[in-house]
Amino acid sequence: MAVNCQTVTFEGQENISRIRSSNWAERGFCAKCGSNLFYHIVESSDYQIAAGLFDDQSMLRMSLQVFADCKPEFYEFSNKTKMMTGAEVIAMFAPPAK
Repeated sequence: MAVNCQTVTFEGQENISRIRSSNWAERGFCAKCGSNLFYHIVESSDYQIAAGLFDDQSMLRMSLQVFADCKPEFYEFSNKTKMMTGAEVIAMFAPPAK
């Protein structure tokens, strides 16, 4: 679960490890414990920050499921959201083919 945030500023940058996970994105992890912190579209100010990092989650509402075509058949969330297939997500964020 992640929260879409824009123009993020991090304190303690020395504690964040970044790994390029695709041609267009990177993932951030705690350099000390390895916990997932964020997913970042490199050429944008968009960050998907792990929802568990927020002390107050009371105002959060799930509104989008990505790679919905890859989810296991044995679960489904009860609230209805927009759903994007893996191909739709890649088409939205991947740089154009050369």
